[in-house]
Amino acid sequence: MGSLSCCLLLAMALLTPCAADARKEGGAWLSTAQDASTTTGPQCDLQGLWRNELGSNMTLSAPAADWTFSGSYHTAVAATTKQILVSPLQGSQQPPGAKGQPTFGFTVQWQFTDSTTAFVGQCFVDRRGKEILETTWLLQEEVPSRRDVWKATRVGTSVFTRIK
Repeated sequence: MGSLSCCLLLAMALLTPCAADARKEGGAWLSTAQDASTTTGPQCDLQGLWRNELGSNMTLSAPAADWTFSGSYHTAVAATTKQILVSPLQGSQQPPGAKGQPTFGFTVQWQFTDSTTAFVGQCFVDRRGKEILETTWLLQEEVPSRRDVWKATRVGTSVFTRIK
């Protein structure tokens, strides 16, 4: 490892709060009512408007006290001839740890087709403070019989960036 890499690793280790400090501060998010000065380093906040690489938009609410959230999803792509409608989503996240980059999961109940999608992922903050949601999803569509189950599930990934 080069000397620059070692210096960067050391600097990041010194700037990362310890887990005890994160627990003491309640894993403070910048979007909560807690004082933002109690957090060290960039914190990832799921609340807001997000867009993925295909142009789909989703809006996520602030997490409740039990770290659940809700929102809406407007897909830009679908394997249907029906009109695409905004669809509700429900999810939960892990409380942010010392690194402030929590994992989360949510489901979307599509309003225009007989399918459901489950997303899991993690929120990341890059060095410039840009928030990114890296997700993997499973889409389960309704099929007419058990013989067709083999073709009922699709899997993929989506990367969301914050719009607001």
